[in-house]
Amino acid sequence: MAWWHGCGMSGRELWADGRLRAAWAARDWPSIIRRYRALAGISQQRFGELVGMDQGYVSRLERGHARVTSEDVVARFKNGLHVPIELGGVAPRRQLPWDPPAELRERLAHAHTTGRADLRAADWIGRVLAEHRRAEDEVGGRDLWPVVRSQLDSVTQLIPHAAGETADRLMLLAAEHAHWMSWVAWHEGQRGAALAWIDLGHGWAVDGGHTDMASWAQRVRAYYSLDYGDPVRALRTAEAARYAGPRPLSPAAESVAVHQAAMAAAACAERDRARRLADEAHELALQVPDEGERPGWLYWLDPARARLQLADAAYACHAWADAADAFREALPGLEGFPRDHAYYRARLEDAQRRA
Repeated sequence: MAWWHGCGMSGRELWADGRLRAAWAARDWPSIIRRYRALAGISQQRFGELVGMDQGYVSRLERGHARVTSEDVVARFKNGLHVPIELGGVAPRRQLPWDPPAELRERLAHAHTTGRADLRAADWIGRVLAEHRRAEDEVGGRDLWPVVRSQLDSVTQLIPHAAGETADRLMLLAAEHAHWMSWVAWHEGQRGAALAWIDLGHGWAVDGGHTDMASWAQRVRAYYSLDYGDPVRALRTAEAARYAGPRPLSPAAESVAVHQAAMAAAACAERDRARRLADEAHELALQVPDEGERPGWLYWLDPARARLQLADAAYACHAWADAADAFREALPGLEGFPRDHAYYRARLEDAQRRA
């Protein structure tokens, strides 16, 4: 029996953890050891046995008192911890290839042919992407970029061998990856690459018949336009996101599109319209309080986040007292998201000063 059976997790499941994957991608050895041991429930002694090191050296690595400089040691970690193949050889902080390569479009152009795709692999990739979304909330996306890019390659290689609903499902998974890469690229200042990735994601969502994802891609473009200082374009794009396909949007997908329209309307000085849209977005979000009822990429849209969106709209409309009340009420729901908590705490303090 494998050693990890006693802790209820398989080696594969350990590496689904976003924090562990981010630590490996960054070659952050103290974090790798701490996170792996915590997930597996093992001692430094047992960890050392897995990687062929004595407990004292593992302790020094975990405390940051020793460094890993040998490829032989790296290989011990990779083999002993069963590091997934898509994580192998990831180097930290190199110049990243931000733009989407042409072969991705070529692969997806051949969807809906015949053949069999490995849906177990697709399910695994989808699960890992969900972990990356959560990890990006805490550690940022740059270190995870090569890993997600590798996963997208795996998805697009499956698509030419898929047909019907299977191909559509893989199209959605590819679109979700493209959105993630677009979002990270935008926040790294790679605006051209971000737009190229979100355009790919939108096209793949439309090709696969996924109205919610097509709408989300439009909403992201609206966010980019507003962030870049073009509120008129942002408003037009956000309005288009409400009518993204032949099927009605889910309440969650419609909520975020309507909220983005509210933020753009506020930036266009249409404050009454913005407040009406914000109230509508809040009501839509409250229709789906449970994560399982929302699209995977909207995992974060719980009632606390819905309240924060209402607060953001009030802030954008210069309704300072209303914004402060809403920020104050929603902030306890962000305790597990330190970056977001700090951001909204600053907004609360600013709204209180202005009220």
